[in-house]
Amino acid sequence: MNIETRLVQIGVGREETTGAISYPVFNATAYRHPAPGESTGFDYTRTANPTRTVLEEAVADLEGGDAAFACASGMAAIQTIMGLFSQGDHLVVSLDLYGGTYRLFEQILSRFGVSFTYADMRDIEQVRLAIRPETKAVFVETPTNPLMQVADLAAIARVAKEHQLLTIVDNTFMTPYFQRPLELGADLIVHSATKYLGGHNDVLAGLVVTKGQELSEKLRLLHNSIGAVLGPQDCWLLIRGLKTLALRMERHQANALSVARFLQDHPGVSEVFYPGLPDHPSYEVQQRQASGFSGMVSFRVKHAAQVPEFLRSLKLISFAESLGGVESLCTYPSTQTHADIPEEVREKVGVCDRLLRLSVGIEHPDDLTADLAQALEASVVKGGVRA
Repeated sequence: MNIETRLVQIGVGREETTGAISYPVFNATAYRHPAPGESTGFDYTRTANPTRTVLEEAVADLEGGDAAFACASGMAAIQTIMGLFSQGDHLVVSLDLYGGTYRLFEQILSRFGVSFTYADMRDIEQVRLAIRPETKAVFVETPTNPLMQVADLAAIARVAKEHQLLTIVDNTFMTPYFQRPLELGADLIVHSATKYLGGHNDVLAGLVVTKGQELSEKLRLLHNSIGAVLGPQDCWLLIRGLKTLALRMERHQANALSVARFLQDHPGVSEVFYPGLPDHPSYEVQQRQASGFSGMVSFRVKHAAQVPEFLRSLKLISFAESLGGVESLCTYPSTQTHADIPEEVREKVGVCDRLLRLSVGIEHPDDLTADLAQALEASVVKGGVRA
């Protein structure tokens, strides 16, 4: 069955008592036992909830995994995965990493004796050199946030398996509609489901997907023990969002390509980062391992002085954090998503004070480029700079 159909049919036919097409929200936290030693399969909602089960089974199917675990946020999902590791363990991590993940790793998990080495995942030899005897996993974002660097997932998974390491992939930007890392050799997938999977900027959620029975059982124990599970109402919102994922991702991508091409030709812009552009250095890798390019575009204006006026001048596109919703958003990574990364680290990676990130929504593309055009013009004129 095609993914478009599987998405739309999530939960359909699962509520046999009433025949409800939209699977109900089960708010119960406790469930009656038929008799001593017997269970309906639901005992306490932290362990399992009917609405959450429908969501988790659907996402595991979409990603080609054996199990999925819905968490209270994307960061809760990553923290749950990190429960696999112990004091003294080491991970190799993408160099251009989301600031919230970096903060969790460096400010919290490092205090518990877990260490991290940041490597450019586009360079397989750099990944190999970063591996130590105590390394347990490789954690990959691809495309990265915010510079849209693309890693060859199959090549990284092969290196990881050579060293008996887990491969963990953050698939937030691509979603299973465009990219399925487990099919390329990964062991775990993590999503900030707040983003494209939910799709409407109205639910905070995270997901972990596992491959293999042993790993799935380990995550099941962690999910239940840590307890950062997703509530039933949010599970329902996520199910509803997933039903239109295919339609939304196609429009996000088409609009992003239009926006990226517009920005490439604008005199006030010096660089554009979008894997769907043929001149992107990893365009061929992305084509090989995914069926699309998604809706995230980053770009650098020519002068840092343009940024404040550009952000003030946006009318249709909202200056806001987050991404993946139907509404277009613009983020300034150096002061928002990546503010907790030390300046010298940000600059080394390329998250400079001229970099802006667009989550391109599903509005008409002409309206989006018109808004960007007037904001860029204002940034040059009112910002007192020459493009």
